[in-house]
Amino acid sequence: MRKIGLTEIEDMALGAALLGAGGGGDPYIGKLVAISAVRECGPVTMLDPEEVPDDALVVPMAMMGAPTVLSEKAIGGNEYKTLYNMVSRFYGKEIYALMPIEAGGVNSMLPIAAAARLGLPLVDADGMGRAFPELQMVTFTIGGVSATPMALTDEKGNSVIFDTITNKWTEELARAVTMSCGGSVSVCLYIIDGKTLKEYAVKNIMTRSEQLGRAIRTLKSGTAGTREEAFFQATEGFKLFKGKIVDVLRETRKGFNFGKVILEGLGEDKGRKAYVEFQNENLVAAVEGEIVATVPDLISLVDSETFIPVTTDALKYGKRVLVVGLKCFELWRTPKGLELVGPRYFGCDTDYIPVEERVKGGRANV
Repeated sequence: MRKIGLTEIEDMALGAALLGAGGGGDPYIGKLVAISAVRECGPVTMLDPEEVPDDALVVPMAMMGAPTVLSEKAIGGNEYKTLYNMVSRFYGKEIYALMPIEAGGVNSMLPIAAAARLGLPLVDADGMGRAFPELQMVTFTIGGVSATPMALTDEKGNSVIFDTITNKWTEELARAVTMSCGGSVSVCLYIIDGKTLKEYAVKNIMTRSEQLGRAIRTLKSGTAGTREEAFFQATEGFKLFKGKIVDVLRETRKGFNFGKVILEGLGEDKGRKAYVEFQNENLVAAVEGEIVATVPDLISLVDSETFIPVTTDALKYGKRVLVVGLKCFELWRTPKGLELVGPRYFGCDTDYIPVEERVKGGRANV
């Protein structure tokens, strides 16, 4: 158990943006929402998963929709209390703690804001260890946990509770309502007890985000080469490509950001080309036409000078970036995990090969 204040939020937002794999929303917006709540209501108590009683009611809270919409529409202010009341009434008991459902710039931060304003603790865990675009793509689905009852509300006060036959149906129906509500909503789903949390959650993800953010923030001294080396050492990542963005193809449809970013090589990659395809989050990276990483491993783009992560909605021509590969949470590499979030689910015609195997012979710092 420890307190989360303003310094911790700064680092968590930065680190979560890296773990968001290009998605999870704008970390700057998420950070502002969390900082405002903590300034008004005081620091948030963060619990280790093992500190949560087995019968306690733990509620993940998030925003659903396209990240580009989130950055313009944001959150109204009454959604946290509305969701709290909906869930409490449904279960007939008080909520013990909140938690994030994914790692990402917005969805790691909003539960902090909600916890501060509701006076609840936050659990140091999530259901992905990264960000994914669809609701059923959580470790709790692997464990047979239902996404419903799922509470949803928009900034205007419209609200609904879903009860669906599968988690994929939850995604389909909630996505349709999200689009009707303007492209972004606030939700609570995968409401679990402490016992299930300890068995299937990705533990200590907020602490991991904070450590990554602190490492990136302090990479200021030394030459470009030594700073780059320190970055890969701190993140336990793989250097997939270094280049300049020369084109970005992007469209928003069905509540998702779809697109492709094309890069021309710099430094040791000069003369080569690469691309990264995304659906909210980065899905596949290829260099000279050869795939070097796919989901469920993390593919993140970071500024080549500052190492600050670049989300898919912030990609623009001329920006110089490193394409970074990170190992995913171990459950995603199981047959059930790959069925949910493997490359073929997203239409990529390749089997999953772990990033550390695809880049053998390349620069790996693990």
